[in-house]
Amino acid sequence: MSAFLAAAIAVTLGAYGLASLLLLVRVLRGPTAQDRVLALDLIYGIGMLTALVIGIRYASHVYFEAALLIALLGFVSSCAMAKFLLRGEVIE
Repeated sequence: MSAFLAAAIAVTLGAYGLASLLLLVRVLRGPTAQDRVLALDLIYGIGMLTALVIGIRYASHVYFEAALLIALLGFVSSCAMAKFLLRGEVIE
C-alpha cells in the first residue's frame, strides 16, 4: 500500500469519526424526533462507509459484506421509524 493511500485512509477515518460524534450529539439533543431519526440514519451511512474504507485498507471481502448488511439494516430501520413517526405504529 502506498503512503498516499494510507494517509488518505487515516484522514477519511478521522473525518468519519468526527462526523459520527457530531451526529451522536444531534441524536441525544435533537429538538425534534425527525432530527434524531435523520441523524441516526446518517450514522448508519457513516458506519457503512467506514466498513468500506477498512475493507479497502485490509483488502478483505468480509468488510464489504458487513457494509452491505449495515446498509440493509439502516434502510429497514429508517423505514420503520418513519412509519412510526407518521402513524404511531409500525405493524398494522
